[in-house]
Amino acid sequence: MTAAKAPARRRRVARVDDGSGGGGGEGSSRQAAAAVMSLDARRIANALDGRTRYKYVSPRVVREGLGWKIVSPNCSRNIDPDGGEIDIAWLVPDGATGAWLLFSRDHVQDCWMMRRRDPRLAPLLEHVCLDPQREFWQ
Repeated sequence: MTAAKAPARRRRVARVDDGSGGGGGEGSSRQAAAAVMSLDARRIANALDGRTRYKYVSPRVVREGLGWKIVSPNCSRNIDPDGGEIDIAWLVPDGATGAWLLFSRDHVQDCWMMRRRDPRLAPLLEHVCLDPQREFWQ
């Protein structure tokens, strides 16, 4: 008797754009740093599958300064009447302490607002995905 595998569930996965362009010729320490950053971006993109708001859109994770920004189409058109991409969250590693900083975008004031700080990335990703006060997915 053989066991049949259940059909794979099709997931809507966030895309990662690390801005690297795939070019080579960089030093090994720079490549190692880029690999770690790509791993962080992949963790963020994978976590977005568990979000509770706007599950029908495909967000992207893009490089922003020293961290990663989550952008997504604005299907509600609350922020962008044309439904274009808007900033959702920005996750930045704090080099001095090793903690992560989580920012949300204040679209009215056109600035980033720091919301949380944690030594680990996972609790911040959970907060973005659950978004209990609608700070991110508007």
